[in-house]
Amino acid sequence: MWMGVRVVVVVPAWQEAPRIGRVVRGMPAWVDGVVVVDDASTDGTAQAALAVVDARVVLLRQRRNGGVGAAIVAGYRHALGQGGGARDAFVVMAGDGQMDPADLPAVVAPVAAGEADYVKGDRFASSDTARGMPAMRRLSGLAFSWATSRAVGVAISDSQCGYTAIARGACAALDLDALWPGYGYPNDLLSQLALRGLRIRQVPVRAVYADEVSRLKSRHVPVVAALVARAWVRRLRARPTPGPSPRGLTEGAVEDRGDVGQGVIEVEE
Repeated sequence: MWMGVRVVVVVPAWQEAPRIGRVVRGMPAWVDGVVVVDDASTDGTAQAALAVVDARVVLLRQRRNGGVGAAIVAGYRHALGQGGGARDAFVVMAGDGQMDPADLPAVVAPVAAGEADYVKGDRFASSDTARGMPAMRRLSGLAFSWATSRAVGVAISDSQCGYTAIARGACAALDLDALWPGYGYPNDLLSQLALRGLRIRQVPVRAVYADEVSRLKSRHVPVVAALVARAWVRRLRARPTPGPSPRGLTEGAVEDRGDVGQGVIEVEE
């Protein structure tokens, strides 16, 4: 636990066999559960994750490739099904090793303290990280962040950063079925959070660039643009849906906490 809050890390992974092992091994001892979601990889990602001997690890294997958003949703659903307190934190760390586990306390702390419902990492808050970011990724990230901020009505510095934490109560308030399954998932999720009046906090995080493979392609630009436009239309048409109050986040609970480590689970998605 961290600050008395149960922490489950969801790790979406596709074709990450060379990297997934070190991601799992890097989880701090205070993390309660690790849910690796193998998105129908064909390179041995599942086997590499299972090779790490750690009772906290559950492997979800998607039978069909559904995209990073679908993988994260599968991880969220599993974490929700385990039971726990409404302020438990579900963290997302990618399977490519870009996210530094040393930043985990800063990402989790606002949720654990009841100060935020959702915490998003901000890579642009660090000049060193921003300078080390590949040019296309940096420019597209800044452009998407600018557009997303205006579409959802909340200032977002790094909309595409996948290093996040969400309170169980906030996660349960989302329409997980409606979330975009592929690249652009963070923009769609921010739209849902903002419409529900959930509290979004940003914290500086570092990005580790080593042997990861960039998934950003030019074809993703119109997809994200369309999702941002949809978010803008939603905000114009919809009245905000009240989210869980800070009181509810700290006091709500589910009795059965269940163990996270349960081996391999096949997922239909």
